[in-house]
Amino acid sequence: MLRSRLFVVGAVVAALGILPVAVAKNASRNDPNKDRLNANDLALLGGVIELVQHDYVHAIGSGELTKDALKGMLNRLDPHSDYMDEQEFKETQADISGQFGGLGIQISSQNGVPKVIAPIDGTPADKAGLQPADLIVAINGDSTQDMGLTKIVRLLRGEPGTKVTVTILRGTQEPFDVTITRQIIQVASVKSKLEPDNVGYVRVTEFGESTVQDFRNAIGKLKQDAGGNLKGLVLDLRNDPGGLLSAAVAIGDDFLTQGTIVSIHGRNSTDDHTYRATPGELLPNTPVVVLINGASASASEIVAGALQDTKRATVMGTQSFGKGSVQTVVPLNGHGALRLTTALYYTPSGRSIQGQGISPNVVVEVPKNQQVEGGLVLRENQLQGAFKNPGKYAPNGKPGSKDDNTVHANEMSREGRTSYSIPIKNELIGTDNDDQLKAALNFLQKNPGVTTGQRARD
Repeated sequence: MLRSRLFVVGAVVAALGILPVAVAKNASRNDPNKDRLNANDLALLGGVIELVQHDYVHAIGSGELTKDALKGMLNRLDPHSDYMDEQEFKETQADISGQFGGLGIQISSQNGVPKVIAPIDGTPADKAGLQPADLIVAINGDSTQDMGLTKIVRLLRGEPGTKVTVTILRGTQEPFDVTITRQIIQVASVKSKLEPDNVGYVRVTEFGESTVQDFRNAIGKLKQDAGGNLKGLVLDLRNDPGGLLSAAVAIGDDFLTQGTIVSIHGRNSTDDHTYRATPGELLPNTPVVVLINGASASASEIVAGALQDTKRATVMGTQSFGKGSVQTVVPLNGHGALRLTTALYYTPSGRSIQGQGISPNVVVEVPKNQQVEGGLVLRENQLQGAFKNPGKYAPNGKPGSKDDNTVHANEMSREGRTSYSIPIKNELIGTDNDDQLKAALNFLQKNPGVTTGQRARD
């Protein structure tokens, strides 16, 4: 039944689906160490399904029971493994194409309730005023408690032009209803502009199928607008939940000429892979600052970690989300697909991001007047069933050393290096009122020749 497997690094489940898929991979089920499923286990499962079908107070089909059994099995493993039925699998593939029907928000789960990570710019959710850390406590009057993200995704989707009412709990406010009209979501994942002094600004909101080409087009236009004299670049990955591994690798490669971008290591050696940079880069010798925060996850962390480890960029902002696991999508021949965690990914120096995230070289907190109300975002290590950080990858069996390359923007104590501040309001990102962006631009002005993660001169 199992055909092929696809690597996935999508960070969070979205109200539009997940953001997955990257590299095709041959399936391998020859593991001599695994405990074989025996006839008694199968008989027990089949017997329980038959008992429920016969005696449960309401009639229920075996297909629905089997699907729920698969979901229960996968969901209890970790926060990112799951079973998708055929409809859910097709919706996932629609998400990957960057065009789908819905509201335009990324969500995770907090204590069984969907929590907004961020609305996507320009979408109905963004225009309706939804904010990071909003809890969606009901959909069309039905409680979302323990409903499951997959079902929530389906309820929030719908035909373009139809309406859905979500009940929002925001901070200490009383719950309130927001009615949103669904529309086709066409995600523009790259936005750019030329800042003063010929410094480029590029924001990547997610890593999708068109992101790499859109990013390269944006860099080309910035170079043109700067008259061929682009003096610096701010790469903004704040509130970027991740996406395609292939897109993250390609954008990392755009800044590097050699060496490792990211490596993947799993239980089986067949799951191991190292992605390396190729000669040539888009902005040779141009200083780069990468902005991250607690909602920067997965593919975002791959790029930030690669540029930080190779000293190609200075990473600024606050601690990232910490999603360092790889999911493999296994299609089941018309019966949906499994999304199974099969490996962890590591930065060029061998650091695991899992449960820890990327620590910025320069910590820049969000001013209180720019923070989302009640906007404390859960990190990967706070999710139910999340893996612990395994430490540095050491193929020779020797423990790795710890990195300590973080400083505060005003040269305060290094005790502030793991900062978990509340995220910035989505509508302020990239604007003239964005203090974290101002700090990045100021850093580039004061350090015009710095192309590595060195200390600021503040």
